[in-house]
Amino acid sequence: MAIYRKFIFVCNGSDCKKEGCKKLQHELKELVRSEDHKGKYKIIKTKCMDFCKSAPVLVVNNEVIKKADMGAIKKKLS
Repeated sequence: MAIYRKFIFVCNGSDCKKEGCKKLQHELKELVRSEDHKGKYKIIKTKCMDFCKSAPVLVVNNEVIKKADMGAIKKKLS
């Protein structure tokens, strides 16, 4: 049976950009390319997700991560 990649949606709305989504996205890309996660995830840039007060926002495994940081993301991916 084929192994499918999981999606990680990263909001790129204006408030998320102000709160550092670009830096977070770069760090996430490096994490996904590491040996532990290689080929398991696909990063998708999205427009505003309407969680502007909680920026930056990610969706991982059908769960919204508000005020995302690398610690919370690593916890969800493991």
